[in-house]
Amino acid sequence: MTTSRRNFLKTGGLSVAALAMGSHKLLAAADPDIYLAIQLYSVREDMHKDPAGTLKKLSDMGYRYVEHADYHDRKFYGYQPTEFKKLLEGYNLQMPSGHVVMRPNDYDFKKNDFSDNWKYTVEDAATAGQKFLVSPWLDDSLRKNKKDFLAYMDVFNKSGALCRKSGMKFGYHNHDFEFNTKIDGELLYDLILQNTDPALVAQQLDMGNLYNGGFKAIDVAKKYPGRFELMHVKDEILAKTGTEKYESTILGKGIVGTKEICDIGKTSGGTKYFIIEQESYQGLTPLDCSKQDYDIMKSWGY
Repeated sequence: MTTSRRNFLKTGGLSVAALAMGSHKLLAAADPDIYLAIQLYSVREDMHKDPAGTLKKLSDMGYRYVEHADYHDRKFYGYQPTEFKKLLEGYNLQMPSGHVVMRPNDYDFKKNDFSDNWKYTVEDAATAGQKFLVSPWLDDSLRKNKKDFLAYMDVFNKSGALCRKSGMKFGYHNHDFEFNTKIDGELLYDLILQNTDPALVAQQLDMGNLYNGGFKAIDVAKKYPGRFELMHVKDEILAKTGTEKYESTILGKGIVGTKEICDIGKTSGGTKYFIIEQESYQGLTPLDCSKQDYDIMKSWGY
């Protein structure tokens, strides 16, 4: 059974010849202003068993940027921030973004201040070299009424101001509930984008997750031009196991229209950071999928 990022967060915690373009065609030239990364949740078990060895394998594939999904007790995959940054640099890698859930208790409304825990999170992200600190979840308690929700959107903006002091930007990453939840008749995702300051809060559009919420990424990308500084690059197929209707697969093999969404992001979405994430593997190894996905994105000019 596969483990989706949704369930992971909620509970806390093959060859280039296969490309449809064929071996006789040249790879498209990559845009030097585009950052192609991998979300390390794609290779989560490998990272937990052997972080250094897994990072080396990703670097050998051609990756130069990663996004983390494991920060606990002020450590990334068991490494202190300075140690992890040094480890990355040793494999010619950088980590411009990372995921840490900002929870309700990370902001004290009575004191009008963030918790020490969140301040440490911001500090450690900056030390590790991040440009974006992305929260990939919104607690269910904050989705009940508009007053509490809008108050927390103001916390998003304040987190953006806090991150800016460290040379970073706060960000939010969607799952599916943002697209099937309404407050006072208004879609949650619309409320998020309408009540966060783009100068302070970056949006990371996950083009696969929203399919389980009943939406298509192309419609969202066109509705909010210029709002997606980061994208999670995915493709989706009907799931054979688990509780969700769709699961991720090799890029270009599913229903998302991944290349078209990426192209919209590059031309009108304001997207510079394209971050591959694959959570389900259909019998392949996560590392094999990571290599295929990288080669496909390069063939598309990323």
